[in-house]
This record gives sequence, structure tokens and C-alpha cells, in this order.
Amino acid sequence: MNVPAARAPEATGENLIEFRGITKTYGEGQAAFLALRGVDLGIRQGEFLAIMGPSGSGKSTAMNILGCLDTPTSGAYLFQDVHVEHLDRNQRALLRRNFLGFVFQGFNLLARTSAQENVELPLLYRGESPEARHRAAREALNLVGLSGWEHHTPAELSGGQQQRVAIARAIVTHPLVLLADEPTGNLDSRRSHEIMELLVRLNQQRRITILMVTHETDMAVYASRSVHFVDGLLTEDTATAPRAATGEPACS
Repeated sequence: MNVPAARAPEATGENLIEFRGITKTYGEGQAAFLALRGVDLGIRQGEFLAIMGPSGSGKSTAMNILGCLDTPTSGAYLFQDVHVEHLDRNQRALLRRNFLGFVFQGFNLLARTSAQENVELPLLYRGESPEARHRAAREALNLVGLSGWEHHTPAELSGGQQQRVAIARAIVTHPLVLLADEPTGNLDSRRSHEIMELLVRLNQQRRITILMVTHETDMAVYASRSVHFVDGLLTEDTATAPRAATGEPACS
């Protein structure tokens, strides 16, 4: 698979991502657990999708497959019309590196490393020059409202600032898709809403497709669409009125 570095195209009526009858089974025999039971899902470029459901519903399994961190047992997963289920491990790694960005509940920052160095990591793995890494990291940190905080370590940053660093790291490679797994789970209410407003700006102004797992309905309302999983099935698919992107981000 040829996986070039790419910027997101303008939104079209075609699906960027598609699940066709996706199933996922863990274990064998009587111990087998069917986590996904034939899921059909289409996602257009530029959507902001909230993925919801109770524990054990299959939402995290779906997210792991979407992020090429796991593979389906059966069914088809198409990304830009490429059958991801047919890719080998190295090809899936290339897809992640060139098209996907990840944000996690626990931030996952290197503790003794500055904000700028944390953001540069994906570019280091790509073999970018130091000058290119420094420039891109500064631009990404500025985009999330952390200009002037480049040399601070995570211990010197608030939870909201740490999540902003994590988002900057996720977008520094200009991904088509940002996958956010409970991105506000470790934050208080004020900082949670600030992070959601930042994600809305990235979605609307940068046209980054965002797929967010959340169990918080007050966070899901920021998305333009929400899907609900129950017992491995997609039971609801609801479009909502998108929120207007706000101005410059706060850095609290």
C-alpha cells in the first residue's frame, strides 16, 4: 500500500471511512465473546462523530479497529476505498502514521520531556529534520493556544494544558482523522468544555475528521453526529446541529 503524507481534502458526499458487516470475536469455543455483531457505519470526511454506549457495548472495540490498533474477525473496513482488513501489520502502521492522530484520556506525555519535544515525537519517527520538527511543533502548540509554553514539562502544566499538548502532538502530522478516546475524562468541567471547543475549531476550521469515544452526554453534544452501541450492535445514529467554532483557545 502506498501511503503518502496528505492533507485532508474538502468534504464530499462519499465516505472517508466505512464499516460493512464488521464483527469482532475474542476467545474461542464456549469462552468466545462477540464484541461486535455485524456493524455497518459510514463516516464522511469532515464529520465530528461521538461514539457512545455503556461498558461492554463494543464502542472501544470499534474505536480500536477504526484506529488500526485491532483487526475485525469478519466484514470489511474501508479507508479511502482501501480494504484495511487486507493490510498486513506494517501497512496498518503506515496508515496510522500518515493518516491518523490519537488523543487519550491519560494524555500519555513523556514526563521529563518538554511540551515541544513531546509534540515533535511523531515527526522524529518520520525522520524529519530538527528544523522541520521544531517549526511544526511550534505551529501546532500555537494552534492549541500554548504559544510560550514550549519548554514546560508536563509537571509544570495543568491537566487542560497537558491535553492541549497531546492534541498538538496528534495534529502535528496533519492527519485526516483524529481519534479521541475519552479526551475529557481526566478534566474538570471548565477545562472539559475548553477542550471540546478546541476540537470543534479543529474540525470546522481545519476540516479534520474527529471520532470521539465518550460516555458524557454533555461532551457528545459538541459533535455533529452521535452513534450508540449496545451489546455489539449500532442501535442509534443521530445527526445534531453543529456548534459554531469559537475564537482563539484559552490556555488554562
